[in-house]
Amino acid sequence: MASILDEYEDSLYRSASVQQSRASVGIPHSGYVNARLEKETPIFNKQRIDFTPPEKINSLVVSSNQLCMSLGKDTLLRIDLGKPDEPNQVELGRKDEAKVYKMFLDHTGSHLLIALNTSECLYLNRSVQKVRALSRWKGHLIESVGWNKFLGSETNTGPILVGTAQGQIYEAEISVSEGSLFSTNPDQYFRQVYTLEEESGPAPVCCLEIERGIEGKFFIIATTRKRLFQFVGKVPEGAEQQGFSSIFALHADHLPSFREFPASFGFSEIAFYTPKLRSNPRSFAWMMGNGVLYGTLDYSRPDSILSDERVWVYPPDIDITVNKPISIVLTQFHFLLLLPDRVKAVCTLNGQVVFQDLFLEKFGLLTRMIKDPTVQQIWIHTEKVVFRYHVQRESRDVWKMYMNMNKFDLAKEYCKDRPECLDIVLAKEAEHCFQNKRYLDSAKCYALTQNYFEEIALKFIEAKQEEALMEFLIKKLSNLKPSEKTQTTLLTTWLTELYLNWLGILEGDPSQRNLYLDTREKFRTFLSSPKNKECLFNNRASIYELLASHGDTEHMVYFAVIMHDYERVVAHHCQHDEYDEALNVLSRHRDEKLFYKFSPVLIQHIPKKVVDAWISMGSRLDARNLIPALVNYSQSASTQQINEAIRYMEFCVYQLEETQQAIHNYLLSLYALCRPDSLLSYLEQAGTNPNRIHYDLKYALRLCAEHGHHHACVHIYKVMELYEEAVDLALQVDVDLAKSCADLPEDDEELRKKLWLKIARHVVQEEKDVKKAMACLSSCALLKIEDVLPFFPDFVTIDHFKEAICNSLEDYNKHIEELKREMEEATQSAKRIREDIQEMRNKYGSVEPQEKCAACDFPLLNRPFYLFLCGHMFHYDCLLQAVFPNLPAYKQAKLEDLQKKLAATSQPSKSHHRPKDADNISLGKGQQSREQIKADIDDIVAAECVYCGELMIRSIDKPFIDPQKYEEEMQSWL
Repeated sequence: MASILDEYEDSLYRSASVQQSRASVGIPHSGYVNARLEKETPIFNKQRIDFTPPEKINSLVVSSNQLCMSLGKDTLLRIDLGKPDEPNQVELGRKDEAKVYKMFLDHTGSHLLIALNTSECLYLNRSVQKVRALSRWKGHLIESVGWNKFLGSETNTGPILVGTAQGQIYEAEISVSEGSLFSTNPDQYFRQVYTLEEESGPAPVCCLEIERGIEGKFFIIATTRKRLFQFVGKVPEGAEQQGFSSIFALHADHLPSFREFPASFGFSEIAFYTPKLRSNPRSFAWMMGNGVLYGTLDYSRPDSILSDERVWVYPPDIDITVNKPISIVLTQFHFLLLLPDRVKAVCTLNGQVVFQDLFLEKFGLLTRMIKDPTVQQIWIHTEKVVFRYHVQRESRDVWKMYMNMNKFDLAKEYCKDRPECLDIVLAKEAEHCFQNKRYLDSAKCYALTQNYFEEIALKFIEAKQEEALMEFLIKKLSNLKPSEKTQTTLLTTWLTELYLNWLGILEGDPSQRNLYLDTREKFRTFLSSPKNKECLFNNRASIYELLASHGDTEHMVYFAVIMHDYERVVAHHCQHDEYDEALNVLSRHRDEKLFYKFSPVLIQHIPKKVVDAWISMGSRLDARNLIPALVNYSQSASTQQINEAIRYMEFCVYQLEETQQAIHNYLLSLYALCRPDSLLSYLEQAGTNPNRIHYDLKYALRLCAEHGHHHACVHIYKVMELYEEAVDLALQVDVDLAKSCADLPEDDEELRKKLWLKIARHVVQEEKDVKKAMACLSSCALLKIEDVLPFFPDFVTIDHFKEAICNSLEDYNKHIEELKREMEEATQSAKRIREDIQEMRNKYGSVEPQEKCAACDFPLLNRPFYLFLCGHMFHYDCLLQAVFPNLPAYKQAKLEDLQKKLAATSQPSKSHHRPKDADNISLGKGQQSREQIKADIDDIVAAECVYCGELMIRSIDKPFIDPQKYEEEMQSWL
């Protein structure tokens, strides 16, 4: 009845509702709503084996899924648990009263030792059916066997240790012969190596265990009823087959290290836990009179592998005088004690009984409990029944125990795949830290739980732990999902407010300077966090208001920089007259729009630096957008201010090669206002081609006229090709300048003459200088003395013009003589031409019968042909074929038309009375005669010899082989 109640309570505890609904109105979470722990099966699940033995069970051993049990007096039953329906029964063959005392099965399940109460020992191998007596073992009651897990195999045990009831430890080896089933003696040797003693003398060797540590060191554990011995030593390399005698020999003169407890109930038993197959044990549990000594095994220690030892006393209901424990089995977190009527499981973490299973009286008293180390199954038997325990998810409740022990790291490790349990551990850890005034650690844990957000925040507010509250909010913020935008906004705003309050408090306390700097750095890290960037950007207006309400201009500027809100940063510096800082921000971030916006303000205070910044920006700035700032700046007409404007405009014109008319016009206006010398130089450098001039000519003319820059006006008139206006204005400044203007219209002699007459009139009438007037005559060949004479007054005597009049008369005579000479040359040329024409009419050539065409190399007289004066002769069709491709398109068309007309007139007449002069008769109105058509064809085709005329010269760069037929020609030569 008690067992049923215990199991019911345990199931209720495991299935209890966690009831961790953590969502709140302010900050909902993605946690669990009314999440419950899963209903789990018991850790130790008992199963009765469906087996009714024909005789009572004396002993049972299991290893490597091989089960052996002794039945009655003389029967041995072997079962392969992989094939339980095929049991194997072996008879011991004993006719005396000997009974099985104990059985021992090695780790491979191959070697079975059967100790008899008559101090004899039998051996049975898994591969045979016959039991053999070990003659060398006779006379010793075997209590324990230490198997060799490192050298043992299915046919050979390797060196093993054997403990007797008399306290002796023997070393032995059993081997199966390869030639036959057994050699003469299966036991190779059997020699004593040590004797265990208690204070009263030799004591039975209850348990033996052999383990190998690092660097080839061996550890041998041996127990008696009250003592636990350890033998430590190295076996010489390559001598493992020779056994462990050398280790025991080290302790021949002195006792090995041992642990002793005063109480004893006549025997002891030690159990080990091995986490993986073929690995070393990790923990041990020694059942002796005082309780259970539990600890871990540390193979790196030099003299003892026992570590972290503790003694768990037996539960109060165990009276060692009445119902002392019979056996012990160790699992990862529990050890199981076998009592005559029940099994108790004690947790090795806290010593509490976590499981108890009561057996009914009908099954009889419990005899033995063992564990198969390979499959981690626990077996229990009475004389009538066999039970098996499956260990399932033993670590499921370990987190709870660690949590109750305040070992939160281990607790979280064992429930990391169970979020509902992890939440409980975190909440317990957070509360533990809070109670111990470790507020920051508590905040970090609370942030990971699904507890109500408001409750936790109020806890820290009531405790006046603002720093811990900030830590909690930061962690909570980092755990939010990107979709939880409202919660992110609330937390971000709240944290900003808390940071500003905290900074305000610390800033006024000089003793907290380091903490202030550290907090300020954390606040800046918070503001610049990439994860918070989107939220801060979307709510930057609220953040600005918070910063302004606290008067924290430093962080307002810092936040604006993070948000790339440089306009606000520059405006802030300008409002505080920090113009250099404002310009530094502009220069560092190189935003064109900000330059356009703030340049009108900055140039009023730091003009040179602003212009330097514009120049450094280069072509990224549009100078047209900066002209308003320059105009506003230069309105005071200060030379220094205008010089800065000119410096930037010159940079745009000469360095950036700007072509915008507004820029050039503004530079002209500055030159006209302040630098007239540079004005003329600029105009001259711009050139005189109106299509390549970037300034407005009319605007420039008006501007120069307003400021009285006549030389510049003259230049602009010349560019505009207004030469008369240029000469008129130049005569007001400089006659030489006017002369240079008068020579410009080179293609219009009439205009040039008119301009020079203006200059001459000005010289005569305004300057009244006869010599200059005569100089004008010599400067321009178009002017004659008779053109200038009307400008002179009547009182001027002829002596001033005698030389000029003489020179004019001589020029006329020279011109008349030149005309006569040209007329004579023309007469002679006409005469020679008439003679050449007459000679050509009488010229002829002779053709021999064997002459051939120069193009096709066939006889010439076979077809119509042409004879050229150079001596080349061509058939008509050959010459046509050579000339046609090289004719212009219009001549090709004309030639084709003439050939069609000729073909039309060549139709033979059926009349026998054809007139002799039929070829000369007109073919109709608007049509040509046949002879005229032939003449026109001859004019086109036979205009020149194709070998001696221009056609050959024009085709000098033509390849000898047509490129399109090059491959074909090349193949013909191969």
